[in-house]
Amino acid sequence: MKRRSVIKGLALLPVAGNILSVEAAESGKLQGSLEGLAETTLSSFLDEKNIYRSMGVEPIINCRGSFTIIGGSIKLPKVKAALDAASNNFVQLDELAEAAGKRLSELTKTEWGMVSSGCAAGVKHITAACVTGGSPERLIRIPDLTGFEKTEVIIPRYSRQHYDHAVRNIGVKIITVSTAAELEKAINPKTAMIYLTSGTPGAASDTGQPLSLEVIAAIAKPMNVPILMDAAAESLTIPPIHLKRGADIVAYSGGKTIRGPQSAGLMLGNKNILLAAWQASAPHHGPGRDNKLDRDEIVGMVAAVEDWLVRDHDAEWKRWLSWLDVISKRVSGIRGISTKIIEPVNLNNKYPVLHIIWDPAKYPVTGYEIAEEVGRNKPRIALGNRDEADGTTSIQITPGHMQPGEEKIVAERLYGVLSKKRNFKPEMTAPAANLSGRWDVEVQYALSTSMHSFVIEQDGNWIQGTHKGDLDTKNMVGTIDGNEVKIRSTIPIVGNIIIYLFSGKVNGDIIAGDIHMGEYLTAKFTARRNTTKLPKQRVMIPGGQPLAT
Repeated sequence: MKRRSVIKGLALLPVAGNILSVEAAESGKLQGSLEGLAETTLSSFLDEKNIYRSMGVEPIINCRGSFTIIGGSIKLPKVKAALDAASNNFVQLDELAEAAGKRLSELTKTEWGMVSSGCAAGVKHITAACVTGGSPERLIRIPDLTGFEKTEVIIPRYSRQHYDHAVRNIGVKIITVSTAAELEKAINPKTAMIYLTSGTPGAASDTGQPLSLEVIAAIAKPMNVPILMDAAAESLTIPPIHLKRGADIVAYSGGKTIRGPQSAGLMLGNKNILLAAWQASAPHHGPGRDNKLDRDEIVGMVAAVEDWLVRDHDAEWKRWLSWLDVISKRVSGIRGISTKIIEPVNLNNKYPVLHIIWDPAKYPVTGYEIAEEVGRNKPRIALGNRDEADGTTSIQITPGHMQPGEEKIVAERLYGVLSKKRNFKPEMTAPAANLSGRWDVEVQYALSTSMHSFVIEQDGNWIQGTHKGDLDTKNMVGTIDGNEVKIRSTIPIVGNIIIYLFSGKVNGDIIAGDIHMGEYLTAKFTARRNTTKLPKQRVMIPGGQPLAT
C-alpha cells in the first residue's frame, strides 16, 4: 500500500467508513455529525454510575467554551469512530504522518499538514524546525543553542502571552517588538522565526493595523524569515485565511472548535517546515519526545477535519441560538433581569453568547458569585461572568460545547439561583487587629518552602501594600473582616500573569491560611509580624564628591 493510501484505506474498516473522500467532503451534502445525539436530562446527567463520579470527580456542563482546564471539547461521533477503528492496528508512524500530511493538504487546500500532540506542542516543534533547519545534530542539542546560526525568535508585544512558553522551551532568545520599524531593525541572521497570535476584531495582528500580519509579511518575506500564526481557538477556514495573508504556518488546536482529539493540534502550511517539525516531534528522540502522539489521534484529527467540511455550520449556529433562547426566556421573567445575545463575527471562539444582566445594587449578588454558586454545586455548570462599566453585573452562556438537552438543565438551574431571595451583605465587622507593618511570610509549596514578605498599610477594614515573592515585588490589596484576612497580589510578567489570593485568619502576630493560585493550584502560608527594630542612625550627607574611597 502506498503511504498516501493509509488514511483512505480506513474506509475498509468497520465503523470508520465515515472517513470521507475529498469529493464527498467538499460536496457538503452529508448530514452534520451532531444529528441523532441522545438528549441529556437532569437524571441522566446526575447518574451515579457516571465514570467520573466513580472516581470521585463531579462532571460539569460546559457553558464556558473550549477551555483546556475543563476538557476542551467533546469529540464528535465521527471522530470517536475513527479513534476506535485506528486503535485496532499498528502502523509505522512516519508513514502515517506522510499520509496524513497529504490528506490534510487535499482537504484544507494547503501545501502540507501535520498533526501534533496539541497546538502548543506544534508551536514548539515548528520553532525547533526553524532553529535547526532539519539538522538532527542541532536537534539533539536543544535547548543548548551554542554554535547555532538561528537562535532568536521575534514576537510582537501584542502577542506575548502564556503560550509563547512553547517557543521559549527551545532555548531561543525572544526579541519583542512594538512597531514595524523595530521589527525591521530586529531581523538579523540569527532570526529563526516570527511568532504571533490571532485575536478578536481590531486585534493588533488584524488587517489594517500598524503591525498586522500583512505588514509583518512584507518585511519578513524578502529576508526569508518564516512566520507562524497561532490561531488555536479559531474556526478553520479553507484555505486558512492567515496563509493567504502572509503566514507560512498556521496552528490550530485540534480539540477546540474543530472538535477533534483534545490532545491533538493541526499545523498547516509550508511543507518543508512541517516535515522538519515532524522530525522534531515524537516518536523521534530529541526535545519533542515528551510530546508523544498516538496513531489514533492522528487519524482522529484527520477525521475531524473531514467532518468539519460536511458539518452544517448554519444549522449548528441556529441550534445554539435556540438553546440560548430557551435559557433567556426562562430567566427573563425574573424581576430585574435582562438578557441579550451577542453574535460575534470573528473566527476566534466563534459562538453566540447569551449575557444575563442585573444591577447588584438592587439584586445583591454579583456575576462572579453566581458563577461560583453554580460551578461548585450540583449540577455543576461552568459559565462566564464579569462586572460591567455601568455598574451592572452579568453571567455569560456560551453554547458551543453544550450537549442536546443541557439547555433545559441550565435554564432551570439559573432560574432557581437568580430568583432566590437574597439579603444585602452586612458591613464588615471591626478588624480584630491592626496589621500595619512588616510581615515575614513562609509559603509552603508542594515541594519547597519559600520566604516572602508583606509590607501592609491598614485603613479600617481595607489593606494595601506590597508583597515580595520569590523573585518579584508587587502591589497588593485586601480586607480584614474581624479576624478573616483576604489579600490579592498579581505578578505582571511579560506574557504571563500569576495571581496570589491569600485567605487566612489573624491570631495575635500570626496570619495563617491558604494561597489560591488559579491554574497553579494551592499552597499554605504563615505570616509572622516582623518586630525587628532598626537602629536609630543619623544620615550624613557629604559636601561633595568623595575625597577617599
